[in-house]
Amino acid sequence: MLVFIVRRLIVSVLVFFSATALVYVMAANLGDPLADLRELPANRRENAIAERTERMHLDKPVIVRYFLWLTGAFQWDLGTDRDGIQINATLEKALGATLQLVLGATVLAIVLGVALGVISALRQYSALDLTVTFSAFVFFSLPLFWVGSLLKEFAAIEFNNWLADPTLAWWVIGLIALFVGGLFSSLLVTDRRTRLIAFGGTTAAMAVALTVMSATGWFANPGLGIGVIALTALAAALGFATLFSALEWNPVMKATVITAVLGILSSVAFGSVLENPYPITVIGLLGLAIAIAVGVGWFVGGELFRRPAITASVCTAVATAMVIFMDRMLWSFAAYSDSVNGRPIATIGPSTPNYEGTYWEHNLDSLTHLALPTMALVLVSLASYSRYSRATMLEVMNQDYVRTARAKGLPERAVILRHAFRNGLIPITTLVAYDIASVFGGAVVTETVFGWRAMGSLLLDGIRERDPNPIMAFFLISGGAVVLFNMIADIAYAYLDPRIRLS
Repeated sequence: MLVFIVRRLIVSVLVFFSATALVYVMAANLGDPLADLRELPANRRENAIAERTERMHLDKPVIVRYFLWLTGAFQWDLGTDRDGIQINATLEKALGATLQLVLGATVLAIVLGVALGVISALRQYSALDLTVTFSAFVFFSLPLFWVGSLLKEFAAIEFNNWLADPTLAWWVIGLIALFVGGLFSSLLVTDRRTRLIAFGGTTAAMAVALTVMSATGWFANPGLGIGVIALTALAAALGFATLFSALEWNPVMKATVITAVLGILSSVAFGSVLENPYPITVIGLLGLAIAIAVGVGWFVGGELFRRPAITASVCTAVATAMVIFMDRMLWSFAAYSDSVNGRPIATIGPSTPNYEGTYWEHNLDSLTHLALPTMALVLVSLASYSRYSRATMLEVMNQDYVRTARAKGLPERAVILRHAFRNGLIPITTLVAYDIASVFGGAVVTETVFGWRAMGSLLLDGIRERDPNPIMAFFLISGGAVVLFNMIADIAYAYLDPRIRLS
């Protein structure tokens, strides 16, 4: 493995530097970077041209300019743009905005897409499978700018108008309840009678909940409360225990339930601390929750169940912490909505200019600005992951070793997670590595539609102004990420499938 990594690293470095030379030559020949200055009045034209020529080294051959840029890049000095602004500072802002905009959407699309693909494969040709397949092809074919425009109109402008009187008509409640009930029942791998009972119970419960929420004005002043936190934490404990062990009262189940109970109690005990905390306080409390979960899993799991107990407990702790975090933000929603004149869902930019508020209101401000671009990116990206994961899982599920695992009497959960899913991840790894690497290149269309200044804008500005330095800053990050994550993908192949030998 070490020899493979060193060899790939050497080859990757050579490829990367060759690519930088090629991109620099193309960027330097985009056009005349002095064209705008030639239109200046005669008394200003000569000095302006001489100043930009010196700044961009236009009096030197292209290959000399490339090595001047490369020398600065080794010292992490990417020079200035044609107007004298430091590229380092511009790149830092653009990369931060890109990671904020695209990274969360990419991770969410990967998780949801792979999960939907696996479930579709397990329920092949069912109503759920057909619905996911149809939706995936529809979303995949939609232009991103059109999706973004529709979201701005209906998920922001119309939704903000609805929040002035947030009540639901009876037919809307019925449609939402039927959809949720059908979705939940279709996820169950069981007999028809059980699915019908689950459909009826879920539909009725959702209809009652939506009716109460509409009558009490919950949508304008939302919040979860200790009851919902407790139910969600215990449901997470049950789900993760079943996922990593089995649906029975064993040490894994005990560890997750104990972790969930401690999380519920902590939401009350730390209530005053979480009123308006510092970011470091929230990070510290999350770290404390994970440490306690590890300890609970270690002691309760025992020798036989220690590893799954720790994993399930940590997942339960993180899920409970996320619910508590969401509860605190929702309680601040009404105050935040009033502070932005009743228009909480934003359509432009990464944040409200000069906004002042509590810690939770600042988080709400960031999330409401991220909501629409994240939804647009997830809807378009979800299709490829669901299709890839479904196809690979269907192929793997028919392999001999999967049939052998079932014949040996292994539980279906173990067959799917340990045998089929792990090997089914190999083709998806390539797609994931490429997409995560492309995150650093930004999302040009999304940035334009939603008014973000990020990596895509940095590239477009460099091309429009015929300035190689912003283009090379973009390529240094995005190209380097592609090389790095492709090497990580090759290493991951050997971990996922021991039959692959990196020799």
